Amino acid sequence: MERKIKVAQIGCGKMSKYTMRYVFEKGAEIVLAFDVNKEIVGSDIGSIMETENKGIVVDEVNNLSKRLKEIQPDIAIVTTMSLLNDLEEVIRTCVDCGINVITTCEEAFFASNSNPTLYHELDSLAKANHVTITGCGYQDIFWGALISNLAASTHKITKIKGSSSYNVEDYGIALAKAHGAGLSLEDFDRQVASNDRMSPEEREKLIQNREYAPSYMWNVAGWLIDKLGLHLTSISQQCVPKTHEEDIYSSTLDMTIKAGDATGMSAVVTAMTEEGITIEAECIGKVYSKEEFDVNEWTVLGEPETTLVINKPCTVELTCADIVNRIPDVMNARSGFVSTSEMPELQYRVKALNEYVNEK
Repeated sequence: MERKIKVAQIGCGKMSKYTMRYVFEKGAEIVLAFDVNKEIVGSDIGSIMETENKGIVVDEVNNLSKRLKEIQPDIAIVTTMSLLNDLEEVIRTCVDCGINVITTCEEAFFASNSNPTLYHELDSLAKANHVTITGCGYQDIFWGALISNLAASTHKITKIKGSSSYNVEDYGIALAKAHGAGLSLEDFDRQVASNDRMSPEEREKLIQNREYAPSYMWNVAGWLIDKLGLHLTSISQQCVPKTHEEDIYSSTLDMTIKAGDATGMSAVVTAMTEEGITIEAECIGKVYSKEEFDVNEWTVLGEPETTLVINKPCTVELTCADIVNRIPDVMNARSGFVSTSEMPELQYRVKALNEYVNEK
């Protein structure tokens, strides 16, 4: 592709500071930006990126359809919510306008195992409009490709066990609330933990009715099973609160979380497969104390056993770099709602992004 890739940024919060800058630095350009926050709308995107002004002003998301049709970007980066239901309107609008979509929405990483009804609707819509929808980010590599590559060098696997922690302060208020941060233990049990005290049949009914709220590892388990060619027999999750022994302030929630209240949660997903391989994956999202930091640890058990530990990964920046580096793969992919599990291994982009896009 000879010209620069034109990108629309939807959601101009903490993540967009990096996604937009990385887009420019990889030889593409932001041509539109949208947000719902009145304090951000009207700002030049340069002020968000902490660079010089770019001449692109953040617009109200209510104008999304109108502006997409006028400018016709190649792809939209959506960095807003974590659940597919919450992104439905934005994704439908982009797809109806013939715009590809790449999103940090964690459920979109492998939505077919948690919201199959909406997944198939959006898949059909994307195919009809000849565009691609993809979810990716930090999990694409650090919970996905790294693990599948470890598996590829293992003779026999009995279990894959993973744990990853992240500071909810880095991702905005929607993610912090989704993790139960700031709730009393009683409210956490009622609003979060109780959702997983159900039979498999009850859970499946919620899934089919678009009412299930998966933890991030639910979709990661689905991705790994698909990537490794396994066949799921059962899957479950358990969410428990994380607490701190002292009061801790959350700038994202703008509140002091009292000692003993939930600073976030640990969600453990257990998936069983026909091949006898168990995937047990935990994600810990909480408001950190001063001494805490991100950790990503995975073990492939079998012959041989291998453990991978990454301390202090720059989770936000890695998420945003993954999104931007994935743009050519999304533009080259088949039409539909496509998981990165069926895309090529992600590459570091030495050249401008457009040079990796096939002409159609």
